[in-house]
Amino acid sequence: MILIQGKGVTSGPLYFFRRSSGAVAERTVEDVEGEKARLEQAQAQSVEQLEVLAEQCRAESGEDSAVLFETHAMFVEDEDYVDCILSTLEAEHCNVEYAVQQAGEQFAAIFTATDDAYMQARAADIKDATQRILNNLMGVVEGNVDPEEPVILAADDLAPSETLQLDKRKILGLITQGGSGNSHTAILARTMGIPAICGLGDALKQGYEGRTAYIDGETDKVCLEPDEITLQSFREKLARQEQMRERMQTMKGQEDVTLDGRHIDLCCNISAPEEVNAVLASGGQGIGLFRSEFLYLAASDYPTEEEQFQAYKSVAEAMGGKRVIIRTLDIGADKQVDYFHLTKEENPAMGLRAIRLCLNRPEVFRPQLRALYRASAYGKVAILFPMITSVWEVKECKRACKRVMAELTKGGIPFNPETEIGIMIETPASVFIAQDLAKLVDFFSVGTNDLTQYTLACDRQCNDLGKFFDPHHPAILRALKMAADAAHGEGIWIGICGELGADLSLLPAFLAIGIDELSVSPCQRAVPPGGHPWERRPNLHAGNVYTIKSQYHWHSGLIDVIGIALNAWKPELNGFGKTA
Repeated sequence: MILIQGKGVTSGPLYFFRRSSGAVAERTVEDVEGEKARLEQAQAQSVEQLEVLAEQCRAESGEDSAVLFETHAMFVEDEDYVDCILSTLEAEHCNVEYAVQQAGEQFAAIFTATDDAYMQARAADIKDATQRILNNLMGVVEGNVDPEEPVILAADDLAPSETLQLDKRKILGLITQGGSGNSHTAILARTMGIPAICGLGDALKQGYEGRTAYIDGETDKVCLEPDEITLQSFREKLARQEQMRERMQTMKGQEDVTLDGRHIDLCCNISAPEEVNAVLASGGQGIGLFRSEFLYLAASDYPTEEEQFQAYKSVAEAMGGKRVIIRTLDIGADKQVDYFHLTKEENPAMGLRAIRLCLNRPEVFRPQLRALYRASAYGKVAILFPMITSVWEVKECKRACKRVMAELTKGGIPFNPETEIGIMIETPASVFIAQDLAKLVDFFSVGTNDLTQYTLACDRQCNDLGKFFDPHHPAILRALKMAADAAHGEGIWIGICGELGADLSLLPAFLAIGIDELSVSPCQRAVPPGGHPWERRPNLHAGNVYTIKSQYHWHSGLIDVIGIALNAWKPELNGFGKTA
């Protein structure tokens, strides 16, 4: 029996993440006609994939979002582009991969050299279409998961953009050698309904591929080839999990209020419009955090104002008047986007990121603000600014909002002039000046992940820090109390959108502190072939169990569990010190 430390609960065969190797080596070939046939097959495969993606985008985000993939599909079959590939094949008798790569680089360079900004931006589309053809030629699968049956995906580490592109239908769990449970990749995986186990180190070996892994969230271990006693323990935990799931179903629709009448809004965090269905299914009272940066991470170029508007509008409409808090672009640190061309920094977590990047690049900030205000005409949209450390930053953001509102008014474009504006409390500076900041905004939303990182001087990405990264540290709880007092002193509300909001052990403290809202990952489950995980559950020993989340794991972020705790808890609210 092999044991590896970890977090999360699921079971299935291990499969290691595969990346494209990048540069293609040139080889001399004799069968040029055979290479041409391979090209035709890869083109047809690419067009088929792009058509599927276009239809998915059209259904989820509207027609404008589908245009990108339709453009890529047209480029794959572009006559000039294909002629360039064929000319290289015939002239150099080389492998088709090399000819495709050369054509892609040549056409991208042509577009980049033009004076037209729109044409320059199309260079990224060319590179993407070229890479898709190369992936199909080399057998690199879109989303990097090839097996037909769902798997536990293993990797050295994953960037947030790589996690976002995973085919959720094929992923039962996610384990990595590097990173930590507090990284954005781990958080995104939880939002996607994928148990994320980060920081296993060298104990996770590629030689384990194909073996059935059992992930136990109660003992924090990954087990390969378990003995009968361990299997029996899994069966018992699955039975308890099923009981908890059935109990959660009975809580839907109930008001989020304690037995002594204390009401608290229970909302959800999302990263994409299609996750709204999970929010509605979980009975979320609203969306406490829409991470807009993932629209950028999923794109090959800056999302246009119209593309963003359609995404925000679809979420606002779907929520039917419930508040939708959309965080402005939070790129930087571990969330890197190639086309932003950010300078490499020694300490990116403290560098040009989030609101700093937006204020430095009004050409990026303005289209997003316009899209947000336009979407405010279709629902209860609120705007959230991240990484605030100073009063002047908030004032500058509000000035940018006023300029956008003036533009929309002049153009006769509808919007809600009373759109709420909030800021994230995620730095010690914002805590210390919270009273001044509260005078300028409508609400606070606490990002406990970064607040813990900056307060304790602990890199959230570094798993080696272990016990030193302590969200329960008294300094964090006191910071929450200071921010809550400042908010209520100015008549505004305060919520928690960080991962700490899902910590059931701190619910009494949150209630005593006066937190008005908790926003966590919705109860979202990936649905494998054959139906829902609780509808198709073969024998556990066969390694084919579709249990996606552990309701018992303190870091799980399941909205349903918190709902149960809220309805069952009757705290003594006589002061923070008595219940913390």
